[in-house]
Amino acid sequence: MTNTQSKSDMQTGYAAKRKLANIVVYIILSVMVVIWIFPIIWLILQSLRGEKGISTKYLIPHQITFDNYVTLFTDERFPFGQWFVNTLLVAIFSCIISTLFILMISYAFSRLRFKSRKTFLNFGLILGMFPGFMSMAATYNIMEVFGLKQSLVALVIVYSAGAGLGYQVAKGFFDTIPRSLDEAAKIDGATRNQIFWQIILPLSKPIIVYTALTTFIGPWADYIFVSYFMKDNSEKYTVAYGLYKMLENQTINDYFTVFCAGAVVIAIPITILFVVMQRFYVAGVTGGAVKG
Repeated sequence: MTNTQSKSDMQTGYAAKRKLANIVVYIILSVMVVIWIFPIIWLILQSLRGEKGISTKYLIPHQITFDNYVTLFTDERFPFGQWFVNTLLVAIFSCIISTLFILMISYAFSRLRFKSRKTFLNFGLILGMFPGFMSMAATYNIMEVFGLKQSLVALVIVYSAGAGLGYQVAKGFFDTIPRSLDEAAKIDGATRNQIFWQIILPLSKPIIVYTALTTFIGPWADYIFVSYFMKDNSEKYTVAYGLYKMLENQTINDYFTVFCAGAVVIAIPITILFVVMQRFYVAGVTGGAVKG
């Protein structure tokens, strides 16, 4: 009887400790959520602020208005609509080309065994450690030689050309797909090309979505290459560099709230993509290929 009561007391104690631990965890998570969400709320409120100026001493605007969003798309000095279209075109084409590059290179490194394979793997890993902007001057001169200076095509080439160096995650995913599928397809007379397009890719939806999302976000948020390649050609700006121009000393006081409205607008497509593709994105990161 004593042993039974002792076990019961121990279980009650453990349950109380678990409950207390869960409460502490919930409190910590709640505080973290508030910390993470606060800047977003502040940005949205600033985009709805009717008062001009860089900042105010109060959080909630005294005057709520959507004029900043109207100005964003109608102001002739800063053609945000054109910038948005430019960014969308560059991001879409870069995403398609880069995704194909990464998947094909990753499949080759995962499945094929050829001379100097490890050398190429190590070389690609080392090159990937260097920031891309180190090659800006050389790349700009090359684009100028081919007549692509200050063009959206140049941006697509720049964002896509070195995409294959990001093969690590996709290769790890392909490594989890059983090689028996390739061997069975070879017995049936399938070529390497057919195996890749008709067997491996249909099983690789998570990594395709993950790769597409990461290659889409890069051009969408890039500032450095656009500022160097486009210079004073404002019609070819993307949203990242275009919005930055609103924050120059002579314009920031009048356009700061418009800038906030633009920041909210450009966050919407990325947010929608992540919400819709979240489960595939997580599966791509964890490398969860279907086995069997």
